[in-house]
Amino acid sequence: METERKTTEDIVLNAHNKEEHRPSHTCEHIVNQTMIRLFGCGRSVSAHIERKKSKLDYALEHRPTEEEVRRLEDAVNEVIDRHLPVTTEFITQDEARDRFDLQRLPEDASQTVRIVHVGDYDECLCIGAHVGNTAEIGTFRIVSHDWNEERRIWRMRFKVSGQ
Repeated sequence: METERKTTEDIVLNAHNKEEHRPSHTCEHIVNQTMIRLFGCGRSVSAHIERKKSKLDYALEHRPTEEEVRRLEDAVNEVIDRHLPVTTEFITQDEARDRFDLQRLPEDASQTVRIVHVGDYDECLCIGAHVGNTAEIGTFRIVSHDWNEERRIWRMRFKVSGQ
């Protein structure tokens, strides 16, 4: 039995309520995957992505040391420097269940979801705007960070210098 592949014209996604700064938003994907790899945490628990400065919050076991912060910054820039293609894939929610945590999907989410791939480095559900290649991001720099001991949340603020 042949599986019917949807064309782009057939796909219906939920409307997105804002236009992110593409280089910063794509960089967020790389930062999330790098945090998973370096700290064993999940993706950011909250994000605010802007052209001038962006912030991401992570639930962590400990406050990152300055050495860990530098290692994060270096690792993200190494991925950016690989000039990875940023591509999309459309699948059904049922197909996505085995690959992704669907808890953040809104209740009225469309049955078709979009997966954004950053080369072979990261893939996640996303309806935001992205660059076509990580070379378009420029340099990633953590401009400040702080730790909320009570909530065990690390907040980082970053900028990218797009090419």
